[in-house]
Amino acid sequence: MNNIVVAFPKAEIAKSIKRILAQSGYSVSAVTSTGASTLTCMQGLDSGIVICGYRFSDMMYSEIYEYMPKEFQMLLIASAAGIMEKDVDNLISLSMPLKVHELLQTLEMMDYSITRRRKKMRQRPKARSDQDREMIEQAKAVLMERNSFSEDEAHRYIQKRSMDNGTGLVETAQMILSLMMEV
Repeated sequence: MNNIVVAFPKAEIAKSIKRILAQSGYSVSAVTSTGASTLTCMQGLDSGIVICGYRFSDMMYSEIYEYMPKEFQMLLIASAAGIMEKDVDNLISLSMPLKVHELLQTLEMMDYSITRRRKKMRQRPKARSDQDREMIEQAKAVLMERNSFSEDEAHRYIQKRSMDNGTGLVETAQMILSLMMEV
């Protein structure tokens, strides 16, 4: 479950939305009444959803949107006249009067979207440093020279050893280099 920040200038509206969410099994991380406190709360969280109103005493929702961390999504609840942005990333709007089932369905969709994006980011291979790439290239060069491997065969050999030993390519390349230096 992602973090949820509820931000409305009127505390009673924020508390009633928090109550609706709590009754539906959602956990609200923070309830705020100003834009600045909303941004401060989001800075302490890794990702999530901010459910907010249109206008605060210190800023508009658009300023919160502009400064919120990229890992967050915004659910704007405002009058139909106040909702201007249509196709903006990480911003979804619901018009007043608010229907509870619409709120919960939208929140479920946003939660799923954030979870899916986080999973994709974890599965993305990490970028190797120049030093790591150089070490792998040196290990391949040693294997090519000593074992008459082609570059593809040397790379596959390092990959295979890496998987067999449960180590990363860089660590396997280090082991190959250290073994070859001993010989």
